[in-house]
Amino acid sequence: MNQLDMAGRHAIVTGGAQGIGYAVAQRLLDSGAAVSLWDVNQDQLAVAREQLAARGPVSAVGVELTDESSVNAAIAATLRAHGSVHALVNSAGITGGNGLTWELEPKVWRQVIEVNLIGSYLSCRAVIPGMLAQGYGRIVNIASIAGKEGNPNASHYSASKAGLIGLTKSLGKELAKTGVLVNAVTPAAAQTPIFDSMKQEHIDFMLSKIPLGRFLQVEEAAAMIVWLCTADCAFSTGAVFDLSGGRATY
Repeated sequence: MNQLDMAGRHAIVTGGAQGIGYAVAQRLLDSGAAVSLWDVNQDQLAVAREQLAARGPVSAVGVELTDESSVNAAIAATLRAHGSVHALVNSAGITGGNGLTWELEPKVWRQVIEVNLIGSYLSCRAVIPGMLAQGYGRIVNIASIAGKEGNPNASHYSASKAGLIGLTKSLGKELAKTGVLVNAVTPAAAQTPIFDSMKQEHIDFMLSKIPLGRFLQVEEAAAMIVWLCTADCAFSTGAVFDLSGGRATY
């Protein structure tokens, strides 16, 4: 494993109690960072914090990312514990299941947009003022190949991730001269608990699209994401980095 330098840095990872977010938290801690886990699932959050504590300083905050007041309370608690935020990884997300666009319930469609896009926006909004004040920050949004290509039977998820890519590009331009860099990654599917809400035929469809012939490993995603959190990432902002196993060649 290549050594990444996050010594003396503090990072927030939303959705950090499981999946890619948990792997990112592991890699951040192994790279010398202090980590704050933000997650809505209090039970998983407590377990994740206990498991990660041996690797380095880690705190945990229960937060409903779609609720502005909850996010505001989470950043206040995080700043009390750590003093400043140097990196934010927006990993929290849901799929909302699968279905044809006109057969998906509006409530489900809105919920996916709220969690995947609005939640990331509110998290960015919470950390950026502090990053601007210190003249340094890194934000990494975990989008999806679905946001580039639009997966059938997943219009809500695809639209939310396309929106997250757009948010990344806009923020990257707005913050370009401030020392705060904003980038996104677009993973193909990784076999995480998010699969539990998908139909098997949709999982098979996603695998069939990956030239490497396998799903992404969460440790592979963490390697790229954590590098984007480091000072070594110095000339990329508003960029979208491929993690699709060859599916996206553009």
